[in-house]
Amino acid sequence: MAVTDEAIASIKTMILAGDLAPGSRLPREEDLAVQLGLSRNSLREAVRALTAMRILVVRQGDGTYVSSLEPEILLETLAFAADVSRGRTALQLLQVRRLLEPPATEWAAALLVPDDLLALRDILDRSRCAATVEEFVALDIEFHLRIIEAVGNPVLSTLLRVLSTRTQRVRIVRGNRIRRSLDSVHQEHEDILRALEARDPHLAASTAAVHVAAVERWLEANPADATAGSGERRDA
Repeated sequence: MAVTDEAIASIKTMILAGDLAPGSRLPREEDLAVQLGLSRNSLREAVRALTAMRILVVRQGDGTYVSSLEPEILLETLAFAADVSRGRTALQLLQVRRLLEPPATEWAAALLVPDDLLALRDILDRSRCAATVEEFVALDIEFHLRIIEAVGNPVLSTLLRVLSTRTQRVRIVRGNRIRRSLDSVHQEHEDILRALEARDPHLAASTAAVHVAAVERWLEANPADATAGSGERRDA
């Protein structure tokens, strides 16, 4: 194991053992290096890596602290890996989304309040008038996240936000290549909203599954297009 990896493992062990609690400040660099039997350079590299993982937080002029360690914060580190996914990996992310989003939509059916349903209708109305595929995709993401957030589970919301937002490239390529697919997506969204308005959890789950599976089937059939589209605009 590399020295930096050992330093990372040592700090993680201190956190797991409760020696460093969430929100606590790390000892001074020189003291911690001596305590862990590390060079200060190795310790700095470990701190940088753990900061990138959102496990540590560096406060300029104040010191280094353990983050809150809330799962939704730590899950954000998956965002980059999801964003650069292509081909088979992008398909695997969609498969995970298909496992999670339909039951979450089913759950939301009993929890959405009238204001939520009105907001969802507004999102769909705006998506009908979207001037670009990128604008449509941004509204697509907003639609799904509004539903998931009604569940009130920040871990689930964060995970699906990563899976959905970071797979937007696939949907943009799909819309750019096959314009009529946007009409299909509009209809799929309408079906989901009608099921939610009817407070029909099973129908909500099935319509959400059909929606995600449609993107998945397109990616299975067009892996080269999805890979080629990875450099296209993604400013939604």
